[in-house]
Amino acid sequence: MSDDDAEEEEEAPAVELGDREPVEGQPVARVASRLTWPQEASRVLEKEGDSTVRTPDGPQTLDQVLDAVDETYFDSRQTFVHEVHAVIGDGPVQTEE
Repeated sequence: MSDDDAEEEEEAPAVELGDREPVEGQPVARVASRLTWPQEASRVLEKEGDSTVRTPDGPQTLDQVLDAVDETYFDSRQTFVHEVHAVIGDGPVQTEE
């Protein structure tokens, strides 16, 4: 890499993120990343049940969401995320106003 290339990279404008509106809760994927898999639903509730997750309908606790999930055993992180998203949906998340 030449010095000219390095100068071009440094001169590139920073990406503007705009005004940030806070979103309550955390993504389901973040909760799932803190656990090891496979995992029983009851153990997920013990470890992360009080975590607030983001949903299109507003924030919900994970225990509320898992009450609507029929699975009692998640063989992988992907299965867990899929089952939770089947309940909460994949739409845009509401921001705090």
